[in-house]
Amino acid sequence: MNSLPNHLIVVSLLLVGLMSSTNPRRQRDAIRRLPNPREPKIAFALKRDGSYQVYVMDAVGGHQTRLVTSAFQHRFPVWSPDGRKIAFGSQRPGAWELWVMNADGSNPVFLTRNIEAKSPRSWSPDGTRIAFESDRTGNSEIYTIAADGTQLRRLTNNSSDNRTPSWSPDGSRIVFTSSRDGNPELYVMRSDGSQQRRLTNTPAEERAPVWSPDGTRIAFTSARDGKREIYLMQRDGQRQTRLTTGDANDQYAIWSPDGMRIAFESVRGKNYDIEVMRADGRERTRLSNQPGYDGQMSWSPDSKLLAFISDRDGFDGVYVVRVADGQTTRLTTQPSLDPKWSH
Repeated sequence: MNSLPNHLIVVSLLLVGLMSSTNPRRQRDAIRRLPNPREPKIAFALKRDGSYQVYVMDAVGGHQTRLVTSAFQHRFPVWSPDGRKIAFGSQRPGAWELWVMNADGSNPVFLTRNIEAKSPRSWSPDGTRIAFESDRTGNSEIYTIAADGTQLRRLTNNSSDNRTPSWSPDGSRIVFTSSRDGNPELYVMRSDGSQQRRLTNTPAEERAPVWSPDGTRIAFTSARDGKREIYLMQRDGQRQTRLTTGDANDQYAIWSPDGMRIAFESVRGKNYDIEVMRADGRERTRLSNQPGYDGQMSWSPDSKLLAFISDRDGFDGVYVVRVADGQTTRLTTQPSLDPKWSH
């Protein structure tokens, strides 16, 4: 006989209790407060008991649930494409290593050992592998590993730093940053590490490449014109186009899931703001304008909200801003980092 999932049993029991109430308004209000397992959630790192631990919460900051329980630091959660698993970094004695667990915190699996991998960077689109960086050789190299902790593969092998791997939507290629030719430039390779090819070639720094949702374009940060700006190019490196202009340093682009817009950090002195623009660079809009730091953005699956970190209230906390009108809501009341929406 098949048994119900635990979350359905809990919800059913709560509903039975609520329906026994004779107050219809109380029934409706309480039902609204029940967690919906199908709604997108935000994974994040919360410092509540002296160290950062991985939590999840809903889009309005409710139902904050701790997924990891230990005295070690746990940060950098990244959802699998199907939303059923979360990879994260754990600072055990000696070094950071990678773990993966079910989205409810069950069945944690130790992925890396003696690799010195601080954070998972990117899941393969089919959810079978995770790309990450390791510093165990004295420089940063890119690896992938199966989601069950097997089949560790080193993809880069040189004396320079290789960082920020990003998987193409079809899973066939990985774009990344490498300093192998003297300064940080963008490269692409097949997902097995073969056919590594340089995409940019300037004397300046080129960093933080991210694929468009349809896999045809790559947004990235470039300082080729004297300060950091957001650029766009075709997946083969052709048609490199500057999208941002002005007096700010613009960096760390992220695509909206619908591919229509790009959000990024805009830096003026010590002030970091969040801005958004259309994918062609038009209709640039500032969503935050507070002293200090606003950043670490993550899009909601419907492309209507951005979760982000801000220190505007004296500590790093998780906030959500509505892209349409800039309405901002604080979701956490204690130090929090690394917000990531589920898919």
